Amino acid sequence: MEYLSRDFVSSQNGQHILPQEPSSLPEKVLQFGTGVLLRGLPDLLIDEANRQGIFNGSIVVVKSTSSGDTAEFDQQDNLYTVCIRGVQDAARVEQNVVCSAISRVLTANTQWDEILACAKNPALEIVISNTTEVGIKLVKEDIHQTPPASFPGKLLAFLYARYQAFAGDPNKGLIITPTELIPDNGDKLERILLELAHLNNLEADFIDWMEQHNHCCNTLVDRIVPGKPAADVKADIETQLGYRDDLLIMSEVYALWAIEGDEYVKTRFPLHLAHEGVIIAPDINPYRELKLRILNGGHTFTCGLAYLCGLDTVVEGMNHPLFAHFIEHLLLDEIAPTIPQPLTQAEAQTFAKKVLDRFRNPFIEHKWLSITMQYSSKMQMRNVPTILRYYDSLGMVPEHMAFGFAAYLLFLRVVKTEEGRFYGQRNGVDYLIQDDQAAYFYTMWQNFSTRALVSAVLKNEDLWGTDLSLLNGFEEKVAFHLEAMKDRGVSRTLENFSHIAQAAQS
Repeated sequence: MEYLSRDFVSSQNGQHILPQEPSSLPEKVLQFGTGVLLRGLPDLLIDEANRQGIFNGSIVVVKSTSSGDTAEFDQQDNLYTVCIRGVQDAARVEQNVVCSAISRVLTANTQWDEILACAKNPALEIVISNTTEVGIKLVKEDIHQTPPASFPGKLLAFLYARYQAFAGDPNKGLIITPTELIPDNGDKLERILLELAHLNNLEADFIDWMEQHNHCCNTLVDRIVPGKPAADVKADIETQLGYRDDLLIMSEVYALWAIEGDEYVKTRFPLHLAHEGVIIAPDINPYRELKLRILNGGHTFTCGLAYLCGLDTVVEGMNHPLFAHFIEHLLLDEIAPTIPQPLTQAEAQTFAKKVLDRFRNPFIEHKWLSITMQYSSKMQMRNVPTILRYYDSLGMVPEHMAFGFAAYLLFLRVVKTEEGRFYGQRNGVDYLIQDDQAAYFYTMWQNFSTRALVSAVLKNEDLWGTDLSLLNGFEEKVAFHLEAMKDRGVSRTLENFSHIAQAAQS
C-alpha cells in the first residue's frame, strides 16, 4: 500500500482535497513541538482556516527533543491524517481529514542555523508551542549555544535573531501562543523570557522591543487527542483510506483553543473566523471556568458514584439510563446555573451539552477509576466553589451535588491497608485508593458513625477551605444518601433517587 504523499493525493482525482502547495503559502507560523495535541488541534485549525482562504499560511515545526528524527514527516511530505471520532449533537461522527498545514520539520540539535534563519522571514507572525508543562521553566543558560537547551532559551535566541534581522522594527514582533497546560502560560513564559534576557546581558533596546512589540498570549486548549490507534484499528482505517500513514492520529470532535488577545491578535491570527472552537478574547478565564466547573467538576462529582455502580468507563455510564439521567441533570440543572458572568446561561448550557456529547464518545475509553486519583483535592478545587455558588444564587440544597458528595465519601471508605496502601471494595473486589487523604478517611471510617463522619468531614476547613456543615440542609442530605448507599447499595440508591427526582420534575 502506498504512503500518503502529495503525489498520491494528486493521483486520487480530488478524493483527498488539499489547499495550495506549501511552497505557495508563506511560512507564517513557527511551532515548537511535534506532539499529537499540536497536530490534532492548532495545526488542524490552521489547516481548516487555509482551506477557507482565511489564514493562508504554513507552519515550520521545530523538533526539540533528541529522540527520533523527521523521517516520517519527510516520507509523507509533512501530510498526516486526523481521524475525528465522537458524538456531536447526539449524532455519531466519523471523519478523516488530511492535514497539510506543515511546510517542513526541522531538528533543533542538527538544524539550529536553519531555524534561526526563519527569524529573517518577514511573513512570520505566530509562535506556537507545546513542550509539556515542564517546558516553561527558567534554565539559566547562554542563549548563544547551538541550540540552547530549554524551550524559553530557544525562543529567546530566535526573538533576538529576529530583532537583529529587522533592526528592531516594531512591526516585526510576533504573537506567541504557548499551549502548555498551565494557568497563565503566556504570562509565565514572558516573565521567563525577560529574566533570561537580563541574565544574558542582552541590550535594553531589545528587551524593550520584546516587551512592547511581541504578544505573549495566555491560552487554553481542550481536545482529547489519543494519538496513534492500536495496530489493528490503524490497519482497518488505512484499508478504508487506501494509503499508509505512519503519522495518523485519532481525535475527538470537540475542539477549544481560547487565546487571550485583542483586535490586533484577531486581525493577524483570524482562526476564529474559520472554526467556532477558536475564541480570541481579552479575558479567557470564563472559558477556563466553564471547563473546570462543568467538564472537570462533572467528572469529579460522578466518578465515585459511577465506579461503585459497577461502571468502569465514562461511555458505559452514558449508556446506563439512570446514571446518564443523573449526570445530565447535574450538569444542566445544578452546575451550569452557577457559572458566573460575563458568560450567559445560554453559553453555559451549550457548553454542558457539548460535555455530555464528549462523555458519550464510544471511541475513547476513559476509566472512572483513573478519574478518582487525588479525589479529595479535585473535589476541593473543582466542586466546593460550585456548591457555594449554588447556595449563594439559589439558597437551597443542590440535590445531585449532595448525592455525588455522598458517593465520594463511600468511595473513600477504606476496608484494607497493605504496605502503606489503602483499599476500598466494590462488589467484593478491592480497589486502590490513590488519594493523599486516604489515611485521614481510614481513621474517620474506623472511629465514627456515618452521620458523625459526615459532620466531621464537612466541618474540616483544612480539607475544604470552609465549613461546609454551615450550608443549610447539605449535611443532612449527604448523610441521608450515604446511609442509604451503605444499607441498600449504590445502584439501588441511585434508582430511588432518580425516581424521586423525576417525580419532582413532573
